[in-house]
Amino acid sequence: MSKRFELIENYLINFLKEETFKTGLNGGVVGLSGGIDSAVVAVLAKKAFNDRLLCVMMPSHYSSSSSVGDAKELAEKFDLKYEIVEIAALLEAYSENQNSTNLRVGNFSARMRMSILFDISARERALVLGTSNKSELMLGYGTLFGDLASAINPIGDLYKSEIFAFAEYLGVCDSIVNKPPSADLWEGQSDEDDLGYTYAQLDEALKEYVENRLSRDEMIEKGFEDELVDLIITKIYQNQFKRKPPIIAKLTSRTIGHDFLYPRDIKL
Repeated sequence: MSKRFELIENYLINFLKEETFKTGLNGGVVGLSGGIDSAVVAVLAKKAFNDRLLCVMMPSHYSSSSSVGDAKELAEKFDLKYEIVEIAALLEAYSENQNSTNLRVGNFSARMRMSILFDISARERALVLGTSNKSELMLGYGTLFGDLASAINPIGDLYKSEIFAFAEYLGVCDSIVNKPPSADLWEGQSDEDDLGYTYAQLDEALKEYVENRLSRDEMIEKGFEDELVDLIITKIYQNQFKRKPPIIAKLTSRTIGHDFLYPRDIKL
């Protein structure tokens, strides 16, 4: 396993360098939440960019008390340059008279954080690094134009259960590795409570459906619960729109996204 992660680590470090420097920009910006996904991205990006990486902690009044503390512990261990931007005032200014639900507050918080990251990335002449793993992307467990947004994403093809093992290999702090997964968008929020299954259960089913291309019936025959299989299949299809650029109505002979399909890094 360690050899596999060594190969993944080297590949992702080179991926970060190549995809960033060919744009003419200088480094990376990552939102450091105190969670395991952003921790893994930060550690990889530190190795890719050294002092050209900036981590940004963006706590609000909804954040758990351990979020900033865990993020600071990681920053100290890996010598990560960081700054703290409090977003409570931004959220309160908008939400005061909105009668918002937890979901709306969570989505708005995620979008405010991403707006801040993109603004800081312009100041730093750097790319915003994504921190969504493959489990979240496949299930649509993220906020469109919020935590799902980024310029490049080094961990989007690693399932959440793989992220835990990879984090241990990279030496991420135990306080982060052992913490229950949470987007930390409101008090007491838990990823696995929201989804109804552990990531280990979800990932086992996702790998069979996505990687091995088993049908629903084949998965049931293999012993997976009907409810789990139906959950992942439904979420994969319902959330496809989160994984695609906005659809443009086709009116001309060459329409962006339909038949005007140059690679993103095309040069003259």
